[in-house]
Amino acid sequence: MFKPRSAFIVVLAAGLVACGETSTLQVSDGTGPSPRLPAPNKTLIPTVNVAPAIGWPAGGKPVAAAGTQVAAFAEGLEHPRWLYVLPNGDVLVAETNAPAKPEDSTGLRGWISEKIMARAGATVPSPNRITLLRDADHDGVAETRTVFLDNLNSPFGMALVGNDLYVADTDRLLRFPYAAGQTRIEAPASKVVDLPGGPLNHHWTKNVIASQDGSKLYVTVGSNSNVGENGLEKEEGRAAIWEVERASAKARIFASGLRNPNGLAWEPDSGALWTAVNERDEIGSDLVPDYITSVRDGGFYGWPFSYYGQHVDERVTPQNPDLVAKAIAPDYAVGPHTASLGLAFATGSKLPAPFTHGAFIGQHGSWNRKPHSGYKVIFVPFNAGKPSGPPVDLLTGFLDTEENAMGRPVGVALDRQGAVLVADDVGNKVWRVTAAR
Repeated sequence: MFKPRSAFIVVLAAGLVACGETSTLQVSDGTGPSPRLPAPNKTLIPTVNVAPAIGWPAGGKPVAAAGTQVAAFAEGLEHPRWLYVLPNGDVLVAETNAPAKPEDSTGLRGWISEKIMARAGATVPSPNRITLLRDADHDGVAETRTVFLDNLNSPFGMALVGNDLYVADTDRLLRFPYAAGQTRIEAPASKVVDLPGGPLNHHWTKNVIASQDGSKLYVTVGSNSNVGENGLEKEEGRAAIWEVERASAKARIFASGLRNPNGLAWEPDSGALWTAVNERDEIGSDLVPDYITSVRDGGFYGWPFSYYGQHVDERVTPQNPDLVAKAIAPDYAVGPHTASLGLAFATGSKLPAPFTHGAFIGQHGSWNRKPHSGYKVIFVPFNAGKPSGPPVDLLTGFLDTEENAMGRPVGVALDRQGAVLVADDVGNKVWRVTAAR
């Protein structure tokens, strides 16, 4: 199995500043249905280029695309990461962060990782709650804010089926009774199924979406490492999308080899399930592109043995050529190290063209690329159920002129008025993008 190099650890511990190689390609080269995949760049010191998190100055906000405008829907939140819009228009926000995972922070490498995450604004304590936001007068600002659920364990994804609200905590899928219009749930949770968690729990976020007939739930579970360096036995049930039957709670692996899937959405024309996936790090600024892809039942997407189809990752031993031969190439790359998390199709969008038929993607931003990539919300146009052109920026300007992160976009969702909502976990806001007046 891949072993961290001592020189890498020592140098990072000494500096924790931008170091390592530099990209030779543009982000656009690693974007689209056929991204450029150069040879891995095996430098002694992998690139560490963290955008320090500073938050927005007074009056600051992202830059919206031509024909659109952006304003704060809600401010003063605590690390808002994921969004869910209820049928009555109320917006649920998961205010959350990583749980305690002591085995993931042991040793010098773990200490260094914590320092990197602190610089990126990712080590604040988890609020462990879901907050309800209500804009009853439809003026684009939530005037009502209530604690909808609390005492959770690093909650992330949410899905409503009938009167059952499902919440994906970091280590289990929960069900709560829900009545339309209520602003707080007091009833205790019912556990549906345990999810991989525990003291390692490297990729901790778990998302959930219901099938279109409501009979099944699909849950994302990220890997427990970059490329299996903690041992493949630690990856049981991970790097996968689970399928859970609602009636019986019986679970199975629906698709695997997905290093860190987050966003889940149903493509409206084909009815196919799509996901946004973070690929692996530490083989250069130009590898590996993150991606969005349709998900096949039983499909294997390469991790950890190969990337972007059947490109073998030589760091992983022993290899598994039989699995590599089955690896499915993703549908569409969205740039190397962009940390693409949020995914929402434009169904019901009231934004102007071209933001009418395709997918919105929240790109949280890189730490392993020089120069930075991501830190924006993009739109990928679709036609006949497939991506049909290059991405278009919807929101930019999350980095200032000194490459500090004023905000970092995560979850995206469409509200009932056809506006795009964006959770910003560094700016502690939910942004709302509408057509310009």
